[in-house]
Amino acid sequence: MGLKTIDKMFAHDPTFKEVYNMSKNDLKFYYQMNEKQADVFHQDLNKSIDELFRTEHGSFQFITRLDKEYPHQLRHIFDPPWILFYKGDLSLLHKEKSLAVVGTRYPTKQALPIMKQILYPLIRNDWCIVSGLAYGIDALSHQLALNENGSTIAVLGSGLQSIYPKEHKKLAETIANNGLLLSEFLPLQPPAKWQFPLRNRIISGLTRGTLVVEAKEKSGSLITADQALEQGREVFAIPGSVLNPNSKGTNNLIQQGAKMVLCSQDIENELFIEKN
Repeated sequence: MGLKTIDKMFAHDPTFKEVYNMSKNDLKFYYQMNEKQADVFHQDLNKSIDELFRTEHGSFQFITRLDKEYPHQLRHIFDPPWILFYKGDLSLLHKEKSLAVVGTRYPTKQALPIMKQILYPLIRNDWCIVSGLAYGIDALSHQLALNENGSTIAVLGSGLQSIYPKEHKKLAETIANNGLLLSEFLPLQPPAKWQFPLRNRIISGLTRGTLVVEAKEKSGSLITADQALEQGREVFAIPGSVLNPNSKGTNNLIQQGAKMVLCSQDIENELFIEKN
């Protein structure tokens, strides 16, 4: 079942206890489940959490919206995920100094030195870098944080046991050991196109601001920027040459009101957090 059904259950009974006493006919009547959905869900109700989420690699840790450990920033977006599976340091979800960093999968040669200039001062000042483990800007963001022994959170568009892209499995393991891996999808769930916009809302929702480094005019990174705006968060963009297609999206964001970033202080000043 989806988020809307869980929301209906929560509205009907915030303790989620009553559903355990419901028959399959009750489930079909109250939550518009079909016969198969009601049958499978009714069976799952009688399983332990460990049975539901166990894989050949063991069980996975998770938190829900009802837990005190659930991140404050994420709780206040329009559609917060009901469950978050994780590997790593859960305390990173509560860092006030956190910044989402997104951008193209195919960065230019200039992207890395620019990111070092902008992000290294933030990382050294105890900012947590949040991104999506994708090719390009995402992976560079995580790696820069790890290079400086800083903190980073990778939000996945697949389950924790189905790392995507596969080439980033080693990076994911390093983040799990030194930062935090996060996903709202079941551990073995493979990647799918529809899951990445959902992933993006978590990336922007965990932070007070999202930085777009390089993005083409119709880049997926702009979806994250739009979601950040809808969530009432700040959007930052690094400007680039009008001759560079990877700068068209970021330049358009600035033209539309995003904060232009030339140095790390531009981000800190906008988010009203003073340096230590």
